[in-house]
Amino acid sequence: MPIVAALYKFTRFEDPAAVIAPLRETCMDHDVRGILLVAHEGINGTISGTRPGIDAALAHIRALPGCNDLDWKESTAKAPPFSRLKVRLKKEIVTMGQPHVDPDARTGHYVAPAEWNDLISSPDVAVIDTRNDYEVAIGTFKGAVDPGTRAFGDFPSWWAANKHRFADKRIAMFCTGGIRCEKSTNYLLSEGVEDVFHLKGGILKYLEEVPQDDSLWDGSCFVFDERVSVGHGMVEGPHELCRACRRPILPEDRKHGSFEEGVSCHHCIDETTATAKARFRERQKQIVLAKKRGTRHLGQD
Repeated sequence: MPIVAALYKFTRFEDPAAVIAPLRETCMDHDVRGILLVAHEGINGTISGTRPGIDAALAHIRALPGCNDLDWKESTAKAPPFSRLKVRLKKEIVTMGQPHVDPDARTGHYVAPAEWNDLISSPDVAVIDTRNDYEVAIGTFKGAVDPGTRAFGDFPSWWAANKHRFADKRIAMFCTGGIRCEKSTNYLLSEGVEDVFHLKGGILKYLEEVPQDDSLWDGSCFVFDERVSVGHGMVEGPHELCRACRRPILPEDRKHGSFEEGVSCHHCIDETTATAKARFRERQKQIVLAKKRGTRHLGQD
């Protein structure tokens, strides 16, 4: 079974562009696929491959400046969750759009998964889900606040409009693997919030370590690969992707009148124009033709 490794590290790369080619070459030499983002502030991504391949890629990343203590989370997949490798140079490894935010300088208090339930059950703690609305929709912690954001960059404006709701509260934040909380907790500290906590290793670590019978998690956790969602024990969930809007859907959603493979689902049917739908329909046609030829159309990624 393919091994999946989710990783991130905030560290200063003076020349992030120089990191790209050697990293890509190492991954390609060992048939490691996935997405790796590199910026001045560090590295972030999810990769999959064989045990030797993942070990080689992780060894290369740990040898990068400031990455010797790299932490990552591993799981397995029933089938390869990525069809190709993307190693990209970005302005940020997770986009918040706040230049003054620096997780290397300071973050909230890390809370281990085994201690998370006690923290978020305290009446003086407000629990905030920092993920996007479509992620929250399929699963979150019981009682957590959903900011309803479409992108992580929307979080600062949401906080500005809603911070009055959390006066005299300790703030506990969580996200998929921990990276968004590195930035969001630093941001709240800069906003004058004194008691800020975040789930170490994110939801993925919680689902890996906390038994389902003891869990306060409700639903599935969206992941950014072909597994789409996972549950306790990192077991693959029931969700699929709408290939038009990239949101998670359930198998029964295919029966909805708004669903058309590669073109629309009940989430996005009213969000795209007839022209866009025609373009998606042509793309889907080419994907089907490529499959019949035994090849892969790039548009299906």
